[in-house]
Amino acid sequence: MNQHRPFAALDIRGLKKSFDRPAVDGLDLTVRTGEFYTLLGPNGAGKTTTLRMVAGLLRPDAGSISIVGIDALADPVSAKQRMAWVSDEPMIYDKLTPFEYLEFVAGLWGIDPTAGEANARELIGWLGLGPHADERCEGFSKGMRQKVALAGALVHDPSLIILDEPLTGLDAGSARQVKNVLRERVAAGGTVIMTTHILEVAERMADRIGVIAGGRLIAEGTLGELRLKAGKGDTSLEDTFLALVAEQAEAEAA
Repeated sequence: MNQHRPFAALDIRGLKKSFDRPAVDGLDLTVRTGEFYTLLGPNGAGKTTTLRMVAGLLRPDAGSISIVGIDALADPVSAKQRMAWVSDEPMIYDKLTPFEYLEFVAGLWGIDPTAGEANARELIGWLGLGPHADERCEGFSKGMRQKVALAGALVHDPSLIILDEPLTGLDAGSARQVKNVLRERVAAGGTVIMTTHILEVAERMADRIGVIAGGRLIAEGTLGELRLKAGKGDTSLEDTFLALVAEQAEAEAA
């Protein structure tokens, strides 16, 4: 008898999107429930386009997207209730305070006001926003704004958190707070998928790493598995990543 297996947090099959040329070209990708997955690739590889399609911000030309077993293209509202999207440019309401913003977002998700307030206070504490919880966001630095945006994305307790370059422009203290919150979410059974250009962050935080080039997944695994594939031995992720991308470029040119 077949055993019931839990749904993957994210399952992508045959995903395609073209603009002037293919940006995502038949991508297959599975992110397991409860893992921290980092997506790496050179500029123009299709990382952000992929995540924007997963988040429902772009419609794919072809393929399927499943989020915790929900068909995200057929039932986008249900899928969005199970995930959060955080871009590299924080989008918040300047005239609201962090606490007001979180209450507003919780209301949009239909969260009970008492539960929404408790979630908001917990997130504000986790992210070190307490001293500024009642100040308007309009005067905040990018790091502060990014933390408010992350708190807003987490207030409905999503199963899958999607982050596109979330640490860009953050100072060391802010980056550490964001990383700690993401680790806490994964430790509690949540799933994170993140793009980053900061390879040491991927090296230290990711359970598995996927490398995209030309809109396709060219390698995937733990750092050790990627080193083995690249034939690089005990090298840094940067060396391994560059070797994998160069190998793919040579194969396409042949």
